[in-house]
Amino acid sequence: MSHVTIYTRSMCGYCARAVALLKQKNADFTEIDAGMNAAARREMFEKSNGSRTFPQIFVGDTHIGGCDDMMVLERAGKLDAMLAADL
Repeated sequence: MSHVTIYTRSMCGYCARAVALLKQKNADFTEIDAGMNAAARREMFEKSNGSRTFPQIFVGDTHIGGCDDMMVLERAGKLDAMLAADL
């Protein structure tokens, strides 16, 4: 199973929605609160090629984007395969 890393910030509805879906799928994930943490935000920017919106989601080393991007993968039936793969 792929490990998911999700960079979030507090009071972010998109972050909460993305985390809720990961929990629903029993995904193995680490949530990093980068809202007030400059080092974590800088790490997120670098890993995501400059994306500054929250959340930013990585399945293994693959950047899948934000909440809306993850929901598109879910609706297309592709998210489960990504989570199950050994990326």
